[in-house]
Amino acid sequence: MNKKLKLWELERVSNDEFRAQDKFPIIVVLDEIRSLSNVGSIFRTCDAFKVEKIYLCGITPQPPHREIQKTALGATESVEWVHCDSTLAAINELKVAGVKICTIEQTEETISLEKVADLDEQKYALVFGNEVNGVDQKVVDQSDHVIEIPQFGTKHSLNVAVCAGIVIWEFTKKHLS
Repeated sequence: MNKKLKLWELERVSNDEFRAQDKFPIIVVLDEIRSLSNVGSIFRTCDAFKVEKIYLCGITPQPPHREIQKTALGATESVEWVHCDSTLAAINELKVAGVKICTIEQTEETISLEKVADLDEQKYALVFGNEVNGVDQKVVDQSDHVIEIPQFGTKHSLNVAVCAGIVIWEFTKKHLS
């Protein structure tokens, strides 16, 4: 029998222990996200994959907020985050620090997600866009890479929190071996 583990049997680290851990060299940038639930879900994903920091840009809601907390389940207390009025200002700050900017969007020239393993080992900022309009074109123009998740159905996009989970996992896998 394969017994399902109880929460206390998982031996998770505390928030303080998490904050003290080395993180994967991944930063998440949220460009004008509207949904509090999406923001909370992305916080939770960033906690699960030891993301270094989240930039909440423009109208993206910020903790503390009850609706963010419903999906974040405490991850707003473990994951470092900052608010920036402008996504462009955030990515310019990151570029000056030597971080490569990877926008997740559908453009004329993209890198398919399965090819991210071919990218050099370095620090990346992953930019995820608004639920309706995606990532602002000015941000796309300033990106080092544009990455697209291959899709095979009738829809042409994924929910931003689902998209973030898929992409963050692919970037995390680069650092596991």
